[in-house]
Amino acid sequence: MKQLTEIGKFLKEKSNDKAKESWRKFVPTSEKVYGVYLAEINKIISKYISGGFKLVEELWKSGYLEERILAAKILGKICKKDPEKTLGLIKNFVDDITDWAVCDTLAIQGIRPIAKIKQKEIFEFSRKLVKSKNPWKRRFGIVLLINFKKDKTLKKEIEKIIKNVEDDKEHYVKKAIDWVKRELK
Repeated sequence: MKQLTEIGKFLKEKSNDKAKESWRKFVPTSEKVYGVYLAEINKIISKYISGGFKLVEELWKSGYLEERILAAKILGKICKKDPEKTLGLIKNFVDDITDWAVCDTLAIQGIRPIAKIKQKEIFEFSRKLVKSKNPWKRRFGIVLLINFKKDKTLKKEIEKIIKNVEDDKEHYVKKAIDWVKRELK
C-alpha cells in the first residue's frame, strides 16, 4: 500500500531522539516508538484520509505508537462513512492497546463523530470492558464515556458504569476514573 510506505518514510524522517525520549517518559508502557512529535503526526492526517478503513487497519497492525495514534485520528475522520465497521474495528483494536495515549485517542477521537448515533452500543461495550481483567480494556471502557459528558441525561448511567471500577487499584484506570468524574462536574 503506497500510503503506508509514505507514512513509514515520513515517520522515520521526522523521528528524533528527543521526541522518542519524551514519548518514553510520558507514555512509559508504549512498546514501539519512532520518536515523532504529535504535532508532526497531526499535520498528515488529512493527507491520508483517502486511505480509508484499509489504511487504518494497516497502520494499527504496525504496533507503533505514532501509527496507531494516526490510525485512530484517521478513523475519527472517516467513521461516519460506516459506523458499524468503525465499531467492529475498535472492538478488535482494543485487545492490542498497551498505553494510555493510544487508548485515549482511539476512545475519544476515533469514535466521537458517531458516539451519539451508536450510544447504545458504546454503553454496552463500556459496561463489558470495565469488567475485563485487562487494565487497558477497563481504561478504554471508562474513557469511552467522556464522549457523552455534555449530555446531562446520561450522567447517572455513566456514574453507574464507573461504580463498577471505582475501587480499581491500577494507576491508569484510576486516572481515567478521576478524569471522567471531573468531566461530569
